[in-house]
Amino acid sequence: MTVALFTLGGTISMAGSHRLTGADLTTAMPGLTDLGHEVEIQDVEKIPSANLTAAKLLEVVEAAAKAVAAGAAGAVITQGTDTLEESAFLADLVWPHPQPLVFTGAMRNPTLAGPDGPANLLAALRVACSPAARDLGALVVFTEEIHAARWVRKTHSTSTATFRSPNAGPLGHVVEDQVRVLTRPARLESIQAQADLDSIRVALYTVTMDDDALLLQGLADTHQGLVVAGYGVGHVPAALAPVLGDLATRIPVVLTSRTGAGSVVRNTYHSPGSETDLLRRGLIDGGFLDPYKARILLRLLLATNSGIATVFEKYV
Repeated sequence: MTVALFTLGGTISMAGSHRLTGADLTTAMPGLTDLGHEVEIQDVEKIPSANLTAAKLLEVVEAAAKAVAAGAAGAVITQGTDTLEESAFLADLVWPHPQPLVFTGAMRNPTLAGPDGPANLLAALRVACSPAARDLGALVVFTEEIHAARWVRKTHSTSTATFRSPNAGPLGHVVEDQVRVLTRPARLESIQAQADLDSIRVALYTVTMDDDALLLQGLADTHQGLVVAGYGVGHVPAALAPVLGDLATRIPVVLTSRTGAGSVVRNTYHSPGSETDLLRRGLIDGGFLDPYKARILLRLLLATNSGIATVFEKYV
């Protein structure tokens, strides 16, 4: 049996001015001969992850789906880490297959001492081949930790241990070359877009002290949705509450927390600009979803006929 590898560039493939191919990445990789699966490599366009679009990512996910339909045990996608958490979550939302779809990359390129790419890639390939990783959706594998795409975050700008799941922790680990899954969250139904995502514009607005809301003026005329990253458990300055309430009558507005961990609450605070006030004004509860993932989900839902509030309820 095979495992499919799709390479999209990023730090893992940066060797000075030379960009490594999938064959370069796997040649002479320690432990690869013990994988027990042939690696089928497809080198995709080398794109810095800052330039990666949803449309391009979905093309690669579709190719991965064809590979598993043709018999691959699973698939691995390598890309830059800047947007890896968003790519993995988008892939998880549309991936309907039991076979694992694993994302990985590197924080230290091959020209530096101690590059982490080879170990991350080998661990990702092991997870993609493992029956234990089936029915977990899209995963992120870094430093031999297995994270659910739904919860994983890039939490440090330079550390090789940057990927963490603050609200849940890793699902498992690769230990002595063995994939050991410790917990199995319930999978949610995949979502299939019925419109071109390029035509869907969703803004992300982070609330700050003394916020005057000027950046929100006219937003409903240019965007189909908005995600608000509020203070703490979902608060904004009182002056913003009617502005956001007005927007919520015109476009879907999702309330999230800018903190990086924890959930928006529903009924703890009651002052103007509190979570209770904002939800009463029609904002949608983003629950445990961070602002970046909420934006991915809202954009995808706007491209379907799905009930937005109903689907978000499953992620809170």
